[in-house]
Amino acid sequence: MGTTLSTNAVAKLWNQYSKQLSLAALFIIGSVAMWYAYQNFYQLPKEKKAVEALFRAEEYYRKDSIALALNGDGQSLGFIKFIEKHSGTKAADLACFYAGSCYLKIGDNAKAIRYLEKFSSDSKITQARAFKLLGDAYGDSGKNNEALRNYKKAGRHFKQDEVNSPEYLFMAAYFADQIMKNTAEAVALYEEIRSKYPRSQQSFDAEKNLARLGIYSSKD
Repeated sequence: MGTTLSTNAVAKLWNQYSKQLSLAALFIIGSVAMWYAYQNFYQLPKEKKAVEALFRAEEYYRKDSIALALNGDGQSLGFIKFIEKHSGTKAADLACFYAGSCYLKIGDNAKAIRYLEKFSSDSKITQARAFKLLGDAYGDSGKNNEALRNYKKAGRHFKQDEVNSPEYLFMAAYFADQIMKNTAEAVALYEEIRSKYPRSQQSFDAEKNLARLGIYSSKD
């Protein structure tokens, strides 16, 4: 009897709201179909074309031909025009990283910051590198708080990277220590390196700097 009542209730509900439910289902199906079509027939070809177009500028970047990498060679786009033309693609996002790196190399910190701040990546190792470069650019600009913040972000973004992360954290610690003269911050960062990456060269260097600051290892 309970099953019959339940079935009747469902039937009544369907009769009352069938039109709305059908429209909702059609809307969901249509939305999924539109998303699939957009991704496969518009965005993916757009991404592929952008990746191919970025190749020449990347090649100049690898050769350290900064002017050509940024501005192009008259036939192939440099990073700056590429970002404008291929806006909305992952390749354009990557070009922001390259452009920021190029400007940092030639000492234009303001433009380096502008492009690196635009960059965002799912690749943790590349994103951490971008934070490190931002730290360099802000530090060279005399913006010490921003520099330290980005060095710390670089060191903490990809904890599993036992090569670069301790290096970036050491940069943060040394910057706090030597540039900002913030001993408390420096000690905390040196201790963080020792705790997270005890087998790294940076851990050994951190211990030496802690000793210089009057903080000694519990092993001593």
